[in-house]
Parts: sequence; C-alpha cells; structure tokens
Amino acid sequence: MAKLLMKGNEAIAEAAIRAGCRCFFGYPITPQNQIPEYMSKRMPQVGGTFLQAESEVSAINMVYGASGAGARVMTSSSGPGVSLKQEGISYLAGAQLPCVIVNIMRGGPGLGSIQPSQGDYYQATRGGGHGDYRLPVLAPSSVGEAVELTRKAFDLADKYRTPVIVLGDGMIGQMMEPVELPDDGESAREPESKPWAARGWDGSSPRAIINSLYIDPSVLEQHNLALQRKFAEIEKAETSFASERVEDADLVIAAYGTMARIARSAIRMARAEGLKVGMIRPVTLWPFPSEPFAQAARTAKAFLTVEMSAGQMVDDVRLAVAGRKPVHFYGRTGGMVPTVRDVLSRIKEAV
Repeated sequence: MAKLLMKGNEAIAEAAIRAGCRCFFGYPITPQNQIPEYMSKRMPQVGGTFLQAESEVSAINMVYGASGAGARVMTSSSGPGVSLKQEGISYLAGAQLPCVIVNIMRGGPGLGSIQPSQGDYYQATRGGGHGDYRLPVLAPSSVGEAVELTRKAFDLADKYRTPVIVLGDGMIGQMMEPVELPDDGESAREPESKPWAARGWDGSSPRAIINSLYIDPSVLEQHNLALQRKFAEIEKAETSFASERVEDADLVIAAYGTMARIARSAIRMARAEGLKVGMIRPVTLWPFPSEPFAQAARTAKAFLTVEMSAGQMVDDVRLAVAGRKPVHFYGRTGGMVPTVRDVLSRIKEAV
C-alpha cells in the first residue's frame, strides 16, 4: 500500500488503473481535465488504451464498444459533457454493459462556470437518458474516499453489469490530500469469465450478442422487468451512508460530497454552543439511503438539507421523511460555495 499526496482527479485516475481499468476514452472539459491528462501518460505504461475522442458523444460510444468486448473501461467529464453522453449511457444501461463514468461537477445550466457545483444530482440519480433505468451513483467527500469509491465502482459495474457513476465536484477534483493506493493489481477483482462479452466466436458456445433493441414490445417489456429486478437488488444490497451524532440530534443535516465537510465544521460549532445537531451523509446517492432518514424522523425535530445547488437532493430527503418532520433547505448555485458560518446561521434558524 502506497501513501501519496495527490490531486483528486489524478487519484481517481490512478485508482481506476489499479482497479484493472485498461481502456479510457474521454474529452477535455474543466474541472476534470487532469483525469484524461493523467490517463494519457499512465495507460501506455500498463499496456492499456487511451484515446481522446473527437467529442463526448464519440467517447461514450467507444466505452460501449470496449465494454461489449469485456474490458474494464472508464470515461470522465463534467456537466455539459455528461449531458452529451446521455444517449450512450442509456444504451449502455439497456445493453447491460459495465463501465465507470466520472462526473466532476461544475456550475450550470448550459456552459455555466468552471467552479464547483452539485447541480448534476438529478442528472445522475434520475437516469439522465431515455427509458426506464437507474445507475448506482457514488459520492465521495474526500480524495481518499474518491480512491476507495472508484475501485468499488468497477466492482459494482461488473457485479451488476451496469454503468456506475462516481459523482464529485470541482473541489474534490482539484484539492490535494494524502491517499493510500493499493499496489498494482491488488484491488483488481475483475471476474475471470465474462460469458456475455463479444470476444470472438469459435462455435463451441452460443454467440455473445450486445444489444438494446427489442422490436417486439412484449420482449422489451420482459427485458425492462428484468432490469427492474436488478435495480431492486441493487437497492437492497448496495445502499451506503455515514451518520454523525444523530442519536440525540434535534436537527439532522443532510449533505453529501465536499458540502458534508463544510456542514461537519458547522455542526461542531453548533454543538459548542449547545445546539444538538447531527448529520446523515449519503455515500450512494442512488440507491438513496431513505431508511436512516426515516428512522431519524422518529426523534429529530427537523431536517436541513445543504447543497451546492438550487435544491435537488432535498427532494429525496423529503420523500424519505414523508412529511413527519419539516425539511428545510439551504443552497448556493453557480459555483458559489457556502461557508461554515453560512451553514451555522441556517442551523440556528432551523432549530
């Protein structure tokens, strides 16, 4: 295990390589540019393939091809680029092809800004593309956790044959923190066999056909029902969260990613002033950890969702609490980052 000081984007890229990723297709966009830059250097060193596509649309379709051939493959982008990838992501979900998609969020909508944001929550957790599908979405709150969740994303992708999103923001991508990286291959738990992959055919087994087109509506419905069963299995087995000082809390904060770090400092200051405040931090944004919020609603007096958006995750918190307690919201948009004092002020208004 190697301990290094790394920028978030570069740590994500290295974690992917050490998890067995050998194909990367992408296109530059701030604030994730260090991921393809790092991959362009490292992939040839490990016998992998790096290709800067002519567009995000091209990149995601290259991911489709590499995944269909059984490779561990990743792409990365930011909000506008991920928007362009949505058709391909829907195709990947429909064809049940595993891959990892990293989104280092920036301000939007449109070209927006290059500053940190959490405005892509809806895009990530509601599918984003056409049709009935969901994707596991992992939200790191530190560079070290980004390494851990990137490795996990590849394992989940192969386990469930699905694209998996690692959703960070500009701060996660650009900050530098100490990380522990496994030795090469230590965390690469790629399945030894992928019988579904199109790797050539010698006539000894059924052909592997990669497809998301079903002309017969009854056949497509059965395919969709099978997908829904898979999504239910993911919800049951893969929900993840972290909680802090919730047991006696009158007010429970909901926050994810780097926003949770800011909220944590505000909670410490609130506690020092005698205010009973705790936090639930979703690590998987989908599946969303509804049950911890439902349990907290039995004892807490209110909730406060804090986001770098106009209010997106707050919808899932309200669904989880189901009207039993008030759910307040505080957010900043456009790349503006709430300060600890801002959050503390909102805490005092909500308790």
